[in-house]
Amino acid sequence: MADVLDDAEIARVLSITAHPDDVDFGAAGTVARWTEAGIDVIYCVVTDGDAGGFDEDFPRSEMPALRRAEQVAAAKCVGVQDVRFLGYPDGRVEASLDLRRDLARVIRQVRPDRVLAPSPERNYNRIGIGHPDHRAVGSAALDAVYPDARNPFAFAELREREALAAWTVREVWIAGGGAPNHYVDVTDTFARKIAALRAHESQTGHMDDLAERLRTRLARTAQQAGLPDGRLAEAFQVLDTA
Repeated sequence: MADVLDDAEIARVLSITAHPDDVDFGAAGTVARWTEAGIDVIYCVVTDGDAGGFDEDFPRSEMPALRRAEQVAAAKCVGVQDVRFLGYPDGRVEASLDLRRDLARVIRQVRPDRVLAPSPERNYNRIGIGHPDHRAVGSAALDAVYPDARNPFAFAELREREALAAWTVREVWIAGGGAPNHYVDVTDTFARKIAALRAHESQTGHMDDLAERLRTRLARTAQQAGLPDGRLAEAFQVLDTA
């Protein structure tokens, strides 16, 4: 198991994801535990999820605003009030220098102790969570944590024009990776996770068995963690980045 910072040492967490709903599928139960413990959690969503949805008749031009509103509503279900969007095009995200700079900017603005991010690697056991946008954002987020955000001479315009001092993130939690080394018991916050996911009606409105499917998956994760029967867990790979 990973050597993980105690939540009592964490004042602020920044969640970086590719799409609205990513954090809710991957970590909303954990986020709810953090906010209940008094930790300030901020969401940074790279795209507006404009290529998402299951209703082919819904106007594409209206999808970005809808998905932003859904993510804000979902965030409130787990105690998050600060949600930021970068507006990159859904399905075309690359781990570019521009994205690294934009993420380094948010890190320097928020000054988090912990960053939650998607995996930059494909998970061959669960191909569906290895979306190209997820991997690109995961790669750019790790580069933004190290070396970009902490190096005062990286993207010098952030310091010189925006007065954003360098910031060192102490810990990164990767969600959806193939090599988890830390598990969080989310049995008591599972209902809040489902409420957050149901707020993404454009994505989950057709999933009648959503709660059942997630309960089964998280129960399996809890078993891997060695938790007692009946418990539910979310899994992460934790990196010491101090």
